[in-house]
Amino acid sequence: DEARTILMMPTNPNGQSNSDVIRRLINGMDLTRRSRDMWVIDYGLDTSMEDACLYEKPFSIVEERVKPKRINDRNKKIAEKYWLFERSRPELRKSLLKHKRVLVTPVVAKHRIFCWLDTKFLPDVKIYTFDSDQDWFFGILHSKYHELWSLKTASRHGVGNDPTYNSKSCFETFPFPISFLENIDSSNALSPKALAIADAAMRLNELRENWLNPPELVKRIPEVIPTYPDRIIAIDDKAERELKKRTLTNLYNEKPTWLNNAHKVLDQAVADAYGWDVKLSDEEILQHLLELNKERAAPQTSM
Repeated sequence: DEARTILMMPTNPNGQSNSDVIRRLINGMDLTRRSRDMWVIDYGLDTSMEDACLYEKPFSIVEERVKPKRINDRNKKIAEKYWLFERSRPELRKSLLKHKRVLVTPVVAKHRIFCWLDTKFLPDVKIYTFDSDQDWFFGILHSKYHELWSLKTASRHGVGNDPTYNSKSCFETFPFPISFLENIDSSNALSPKALAIADAAMRLNELRENWLNPPELVKRIPEVIPTYPDRIIAIDDKAERELKKRTLTNLYNEKPTWLNNAHKVLDQAVADAYGWDVKLSDEEILQHLLELNKERAAPQTSM
């Protein structure tokens, strides 16, 4: 409520809206549960104090709530530039500018779930963000092949011993089925196998979204920032109670038949891309993936 009030204030002395520096912040709980509707003041990479203070209300909040906690920090950068994030993630911001959406996954989660995130939102440090907006990419990472690999290579975290996704061990070591990528022509047209994965991924995402936010329980209202996606809110108290149960964690705990079927279709499409039988056991899949990993990691020798 406070953020939206500030967003609706008149333009600042620099002629700019507060929407330049106030963004929705998304963390792992927003993905696996319901959205917290959290917002953050974000002055980007290197905004000077002279420019930052021209956004009057946001900067007054920073001075009141942030500056006292940072001004005496032993880290000189934090103390001197208290209005900026400690780590502004320039590579991430570059990726967000390129796309309308990016694929994300929580660092720590009971289930290895992948979701689309609108790039108007700012992903928190506990989310892995992938520089891709492609449905086939979503499909491969959300297949049982990547899930098995990521669980095998993940560490564990907390009381629940939940798997912790790691870019180095879980993603960078994962051997993608590259056959269909090699066949992409100069027009960037995808091969039939890649299209099959993309179709299955889009269908999975559509079904999940329909379950999470059924039209009889929610209404969509325009956000105060016109370029943002509509807000999704419950139509009444009864609907709100029901929506609290409709989370991705609960969905994958229950794994209803329709969800299982959607994943089976996706797994079949990914298996076809690898050229494998979809009925391979988990142990056989891991062995095949390990062999591919070793094969691609081996130094190439010239004739």
